[in-house]
Formats: sequence, structure tokens, C-alpha cells
Amino acid sequence: MTSYLGVIGGSGLYQIDGLQHPEWVTVDTPWGAPSDQILTGMLGDTYMAFLPRHGRGHVHSPSTVPYRANIDALKRIGATDIVSVSACGSFREDMAPGDFVIVDQFIDRTFAREKSFFGQGCVAHVSVAHPTCPRLGAACAEAARAAGVTVHDSGTYLAMEGPQFSTLAESKMYRDSWGADVIGMTNMPEAKLAREAELCYASVAMITDYDSWHPDHGEVDVTQIIATLLGNAGKARDMVARLPALLGSEDRGPCQHGCDRALEHAILTAPDARDPALVARLDAVAGRVL
Repeated sequence: MTSYLGVIGGSGLYQIDGLQHPEWVTVDTPWGAPSDQILTGMLGDTYMAFLPRHGRGHVHSPSTVPYRANIDALKRIGATDIVSVSACGSFREDMAPGDFVIVDQFIDRTFAREKSFFGQGCVAHVSVAHPTCPRLGAACAEAARAAGVTVHDSGTYLAMEGPQFSTLAESKMYRDSWGADVIGMTNMPEAKLAREAELCYASVAMITDYDSWHPDHGEVDVTQIIATLLGNAGKARDMVARLPALLGSEDRGPCQHGCDRALEHAILTAPDARDPALVARLDAVAGRVL
């Protein structure tokens, strides 16, 4: 399989440096319109697609991001690897504002979002025990370090619904009782949907603040977050620009972690009982097994 890198940019990351032959393209999906058009082009010998998660101008809140349409659109245009870049708060003293965390686990506390491509008429259960791709995460870590970033190679991301920030009581609970390392609002159900779409997925969380638990930093302030975001954005663009050389453009074969075969035994509905309308909507996401 030849790599085609998709990047979902969160708050602060709205462009890709060095993209050759850039073109904004409109992608229609059975799940509605994605957050924005997709910027396509080449980085070196690697095909690349960039999707601003909140849309240009930041028009989508975390709850209104069309997650299913975003993942479908990237899969539909040929993406094999998805790197998610997002802002987050930190629950750990040693994970400081300006650091990047390569997320490898999630606690999903969102409740107002569609979380699966499947449902009545075509039921499927994929494993998200290990929800990110180690190969892709390792490449992101190496690229970020080369860009001069302090990188933490693993971390648990608490996904909250938002759009409000945590209460002090919630922040302390997530940190002390639940063992979360960072907190954000957008990586779920994104990671789950990427797994259903058989895409390799890595999450790079850019720390902007210490949430509200830290006794010396007080409550989260948007102006503080924006100031840190501006510093992080250039590093994130540098990281992304280094990924094609690390991932390579040649055929790499099947994902050694099975990300591209997540649906192999996941669909439970018998073929003659499947809803044809839902099956039609799954053409890009699950066409390999349907």
C-alpha cells in the first residue's frame, strides 16, 4: 500500500508549509459535508491532504464538527494515514505548555456526537483497545523532535464534550482518580471513526495550558491558549513537513498493527439482512469488506 497522508488540523494549524501543486477540492460524502474543502498536493513524493477540523475561520465548535464526513472524505480521496493535530490542556507538571504528546489512549466523555458509521441494518464492532497506530505515532514523535519540540511518547487523552472548559472538581478527578494526562474536545469520536474506516491514525496533542487543577496557574484563559497556540503552530507545520521523508512514498505493505484490516471480522449483520441504503453509504469506509 502506498502512503497517502491526511492531516486534520485543529486550533492553530490551518495550513501546510511547502505543499506543491496545492488545490482546495470539494468532497461530497453520504454523511454530509466535511468541515471544509480539503487542501490537496504533494510533499516531496508523498500525496497529502489537509482538512481544517473547525473549518477555515474556526466556524465549528467541538460538538458540531462533522466527524463522520471528515473521515469519510479523507478515506474517499485516498488517504491511508491520518495525523490528527489538536490543542489540549495538561494534567501533568512535566507535560508543559508548548510540549507535544503522542496520544496512545483515550477516555471518551463526549455524548452529543454520532460515534459510528454503522448501526441498524449493518452492525459492526471494531476493537479500539489500542486506538492509535504505533508506526505513525513514532514517525510523528521523531518529526516533532527534529522540529525542536519537547515530545512525550505516550499519554491518555480525556475527551470532553465542551465547549466549556472543565470545572476544578472535574479537572482534579480526571487527573488524580482517572489517570488522564491531557484533556481536549475533538479526538473523539474521530479516532474511533478512523479505526472503523481502516485508517492508520495518530494523535499529536499540542499542550497550551494546565487546565484548572494547577494551583499556580488558575483557570483556563482563552487569551493564554491563543498565545501558546501561535508558538505551537509553526512547530506543528515543521513536524508535518518532515513526515513524508519518515513515512516514505513506496509501497509499505499491510499495516503491521492491523489498522487497515480492522473490519476483517467486525461486521455481524448477515449479508441478506443488511440495509442496502446503509451499505451504499459505507462504500468508501467499508467497501473493502462489503
